[in-house]
Amino acid sequence: MNGKLSTQRLIVCGLSVAIPLLYAEVATAAADLTNTSFSNWKEIPYESFLPRVETPELSPLEEVNHYLRQEEDFFNNTPRLVIKLSERRVYVYRGDKLEASYPVAIGQPGWETPTGNFQVTQMVQNPVWKHPITGEIVAPGPENPLGPRWMAFWSDGTNYIGFHGTNAEELVGQAVSHGCIRMRNDDVKALYNRVALGTSVTIQE
Repeated sequence: MNGKLSTQRLIVCGLSVAIPLLYAEVATAAADLTNTSFSNWKEIPYESFLPRVETPELSPLEEVNHYLRQEEDFFNNTPRLVIKLSERRVYVYRGDKLEASYPVAIGQPGWETPTGNFQVTQMVQNPVWKHPITGEIVAPGPENPLGPRWMAFWSDGTNYIGFHGTNAEELVGQAVSHGCIRMRNDDVKALYNRVALGTSVTIQE
């Protein structure tokens, strides 16, 4: 199997992120059945292919309660994010317990941050930014508008919206973005360490 490394550039809130993706070419072979002989085949009653059905054994009540506790523990240990646009803050919950909250910048008029229920779909450390007009590439560092972390939660296939850092931390707390959730760089790194792909993101007014 031969691997090919390519770079996909994504438009992010009027920005673009270069993310390396690994693609693989997979070769498949088909068997030649043209010389198969059917002369020695015998008819087999179809009943012989039916699976044997056994009477199921019911779990004891203690075992059922064990699985219920496991499900409850999983919920209590799963992080979820709630963004309140009117407060311009993101809240990190684990179960019903509030673990942390951070100030954020949200979308400006005409580029409002969408509301609803989403999931984290991309996580990138030290993203590369491409200027959408000039094509200039900005490497990771203090001048990068995406800051040190990127976490996408919305996309229409071309445009992306997510959490990211900033090179202008003084604007955090204002409605200045193109829909993304901007955070102070230390805060976005802390948030990155608390979530995973699939983490629930709820955005409220």
